[in-house]
Amino acid sequence: MNRSILVIVAGALGKMGREVVKAVSQASDISLYAAVDRKQVGEDIGAALGLGTFGIPISGSLQEVCVAAAQENQPVVMVDFTHPQVVYENVRTAIAYGVYPVVGTTGLTPEQIEELAEFVDKADMGAVIAPNFSIGMVLLQEAAIRASQYFDHVEIIELHHNQKADAPSGTAIQTAQRLAELGKTFNPPQVAESEHLKGARGARADAEIRIHSVRLPGLLAHQEVIFGAPGQIYTLRHDTSDRQCYMPGVLLAIRKVTQLKRLIYGLEKLL
Repeated sequence: MNRSILVIVAGALGKMGREVVKAVSQASDISLYAAVDRKQVGEDIGAALGLGTFGIPISGSLQEVCVAAAQENQPVVMVDFTHPQVVYENVRTAIAYGVYPVVGTTGLTPEQIEELAEFVDKADMGAVIAPNFSIGMVLLQEAAIRASQYFDHVEIIELHHNQKADAPSGTAIQTAQRLAELGKTFNPPQVAESEHLKGARGARADAEIRIHSVRLPGLLAHQEVIFGAPGQIYTLRHDTSDRQCYMPGVLLAIRKVTQLKRLIYGLEKLL
């Protein structure tokens, strides 16, 4: 009997959704089950993406797809790259029907993540929420944690395309959170600062770490973690040039989430 993992892609026509559909269609142990999007409803998802006919029409209703998925005798995973305004309800819907969520959409509040974790626990299943699915970004964060043992001053700059809805990026917030978990307070004040333009010094995250957001056409996804000390600057930078870089992490999460019994936040916990 075929026991491949079935995948629902929410936001299938979005920039990330398209890449997920392609990656899933090429995997030997994962099968595309459904594609959900508000546009081109009824059109074959493969034809819509120029990949040939898949025999899977685009659905406009995640709930209808999850209702059908609940009848399957194979594990079903929903991969969500949609919008901060809808991702919370999407995850709630998936869990309610026994569909395992893998979420790359950022913008969920800490309170929402906590509520989803409780919902997952009650359902006795797993979920993965990752602000970034790039292995390179995980390595950058690990290097930043190592560097933070020797530097007391650090700021984060994240740069994204100007169609990104939320700021700061979930990756930048997570990076600051991971550094704050060390129990150290960064950037001890040297002078009494004043801002002539509100926000000029960026957003104040955990442990007094400043985050600066840049939104411009021509950018994709980039992050710098800059450490400073007398006489030296140490900069860690990750640049994304193609969204394909996220797909190994997405496929890893799809394969791992069905084995979990809790919500996991961050790709690093699956490596």
